[in-house]
Amino acid sequence: MTEPPERYDDDALREIADVTIRHYDRSADDYWAGTKHHDVSQNRAALIDAIEGEPPHSILDLGCGPGRDLVAFRDAGHDPVGLDGSAAFVAMARGMAGCEVLHQDFLALDLPRARFDGIFANASLFHVPRQELPRVLGELHAALKPRGVLFSSNPRGGNEEGWVGGRFGCFLDLETWRARLRAAGFVELDHYYRPPGKPRREQFWLASVWRKR
Repeated sequence: MTEPPERYDDDALREIADVTIRHYDRSADDYWAGTKHHDVSQNRAALIDAIEGEPPHSILDLGCGPGRDLVAFRDAGHDPVGLDGSAAFVAMARGMAGCEVLHQDFLALDLPRARFDGIFANASLFHVPRQELPRVLGELHAALKPRGVLFSSNPRGGNEEGWVGGRFGCFLDLETWRARLRAAGFVELDHYYRPPGKPRREQFWLASVWRKR
């Protein structure tokens, strides 16, 4: 991973989004084959359990991919909406889940205000460059209803960012992630590492749950 510039300009940000999205477009079928049996029920439950009020809940699946979790939320009786930057994933998710799926990339979101009870950002927000996180998190905050819940799961690291395997990634530690979320107006409810049952050195994913303040 190369040392990132002090700040990405607009052209660099557009390249980050476009190249990362093209990677997923090209590998959509392989990605689905490799992830459709991943058990992230722990993560879905962490979001749903933190949402106040009676179900069904309105949920935005941010970076929904082919639609695995959209189907799970739908089958549990909730009202999910997907969002992905990959046209291939959007088509797959719409066909699989039969619900609304927005075609937007994370650096150019256009979300309704106070629309969602919860946002499920499973393995997605790490594609946002660190400099853009305050803006993107602010947009997610605005899209949540009062006291709405944001769930995130990201590969953890030592605050590096750059290109890995044809995709852009930002790999933050817990304290840096906490600082970003708190600054965006969220209160931490919980965090844990995945996969469960492994020693910490083999738990590569940091999951966290946040309430809109």
